[in-house]
Amino acid sequence: MTIVWLKSLHIAALVIWCGGLLTLPILLTQREAAGDRGAEVDRLHRFTRFAYIALVSPAAFIAIGSGTALILVREIFTVWLAIKLVCVGFLVFLHVWLGLLVLSVFKSGKDFRPWRAISGVVTISLTISAILWVVLAKPDISTDFLPSVFQEPGGLRRLAADVIPGLTP
Repeated sequence: MTIVWLKSLHIAALVIWCGGLLTLPILLTQREAAGDRGAEVDRLHRFTRFAYIALVSPAAFIAIGSGTALILVREIFTVWLAIKLVCVGFLVFLHVWLGLLVLSVFKSGKDFRPWRAISGVVTISLTISAILWVVLAKPDISTDFLPSVFQEPGGLRRLAADVIPGLTP
């Protein structure tokens, strides 16, 4: 029963996080329409910061936390999961990028062109789609192309000992 609740929490948080990430670039394009009128820009900035800080970011933390708990509870340690985590890492990068934009776009004389919003929404959509595909397809990816040192216990330490002086294998 714990897994059902964790999955439900994870999916709900993902919906809010991903929906917020898709909405933020569109909100940022409204900056140009607001011009330099103080009250309008201030209202839009406060709303955008609220959405990022109070809704999207907590949902991201909950999604990542519940996803980590699911990994540990279900003991899933496969290649497809590693690929999913790389994609989630890129989604986190996009999350931080949007946060920096929320801070910088609302400075005097700044704007956010529609082409940037379109490219942001497309990139976020492709990342979300990649995550969904990996999770739903669970592709069976062979690791035969990796050197055998990566599949031996203590292999990474022996490999690092060649690169890091003073590290004993």
